[in-house]
Amino acid sequence: MSAPALSVRAAVPERDVEIELTVPAGRVLALLGPNGAGKSTVLGLAAGTVRPADGEVHVAGRRVAGEGAWVPPHGRRISLLAQEPLLLPHLDVLANVAFGPRARGVARRAADEVARTRLAEVGAEALAERRVHRLSGGQAQRVALARALAPDPHLLLLDEPLSALDVDAAAQLRQVLRAALRGSGRAAVVVTHDLLDVLALADDVVVLEAGRVVEQGTTAEVLGRPRSGFGARLAGVNLLLGERVAADAVRAGDEVVHGLASAQPAARTGRAAAAFSPRAVAVHRTAPGGSPRNVLPVRVTGLEQQGALVRVRGETASGTRLAADVTPASLSVLRVGVGDDVVLVVKAAEVEIYDA
Repeated sequence: MSAPALSVRAAVPERDVEIELTVPAGRVLALLGPNGAGKSTVLGLAAGTVRPADGEVHVAGRRVAGEGAWVPPHGRRISLLAQEPLLLPHLDVLANVAFGPRARGVARRAADEVARTRLAEVGAEALAERRVHRLSGGQAQRVALARALAPDPHLLLLDEPLSALDVDAAAQLRQVLRAALRGSGRAAVVVTHDLLDVLALADDVVVLEAGRVVEQGTTAEVLGRPRSGFGARLAGVNLLLGERVAADAVRAGDEVVHGLASAQPAARTGRAAAAFSPRAVAVHRTAPGGSPRNVLPVRVTGLEQQGALVRVRGETASGTRLAADVTPASLSVLRVGVGDDVVLVVKAAEVEIYDA
């Protein structure tokens, strides 16, 4: 079995970061979390721009940081593709891509051959003789990707590489990245806030909050059954985390939510999650008659358009953030605005209960 492409078990106290994660060989990991969660620190630990105060970092089985060990960035065989391509302006495209192999001691002709191969791989072979200042944003980022791949790195770090591109260019480069990563068995860490990047590129997901790993698993597991607030927002579902009070019920703060247990619980009590779609939620000014299982009072914190619907965002008294998608006509009848108190109602049949 191949050694992991990346293994991090390290602490950086000055940034309040304590991380333990692994990227298996040939897998693509999406590293997610809110701003300030520690994503850049993890990239720095891998790349060699951040030294851990405690712990170790391994790249392809080699210890590159830890007590008595330090391998500088240029010795780790790791490539970075960031938001800006940062191409060398005095070199043409071919020379930019050949720069990495040349720096590793590859002869010029052989380095140029590698560069042409990598440019072809990303659909940019026609740009080989072009000067950098004549490239569009999407073209420059393709060239930057070819340059990152040219040294045959053990690991590719992608730091929001599509965020500076327009929608069309981002969509095109996303497919190029998918082919370059998932079709080749290359290992990578992708930092992104875009669900489309996660779906197209990632095999696995790690969610960071406040410098700690709060959720990890395959992409299908994390998006299908999120166990963190950030994961739930990315997956587009409401999530209440709390204690299981029955096989089909979770207490989160002052609220008890009933639903359908997705599987036999590991225990009758313990941490559990209740998840449901905003489209399954109805909004009322006051609690409706009858006996709906789940009635959740919230204060409206925001209204935003979601295609043909309006998303009503609210917060419970205990601080849980929830959302409901309703039609503009329904909202106009309710006359709801930010700061109003309303109740959200969701049928138990629409709620999934699972271990957290």
